[in-house]
Amino acid sequence: MENTFRKFFDRYLKVWRTSSLVELKNLLAVDYKAREVSDGNSVDFEYEESLKNWEQAFNFVKESGAEWDIIEVSVMPLKDDETTVILSVSLMIKGKRLETSDLFMQTFKLENNEWKLVRSYIEAGIPLSKMNQMQFN
Repeated sequence: MENTFRKFFDRYLKVWRTSSLVELKNLLAVDYKAREVSDGNSVDFEYEESLKNWEQAFNFVKESGAEWDIIEVSVMPLKDDETTVILSVSLMIKGKRLETSDLFMQTFKLENNEWKLVRSYIEAGIPLSKMNQMQFN
């Protein structure tokens, strides 16, 4: 399972880095659920709203000439058919990193022989100074 997940996950990261909404739609489970926390306020959303959020983010990246800076912090197999990853995500615009980063905890599940993103927890707007202090092992 690890090998199939790694292949899938590398594709997932490529889809994210290229801001391909069409391809991303195929990687999300239809029952996807997420929670985003920003400035202490949490928002829950599901598949359709998530796609709108991704579309806005991808459009911003394309329109501003930005690039995704995605750092793989940890990959943790939970079960044979389920894996959680932690990612640090920030944007680079004209070679300059934005002042904040987001920390994503995303869980993927093997469904009908296909890996899908099933849930996410996102801590948004973490100052880079705090992110750089975090110790990941």
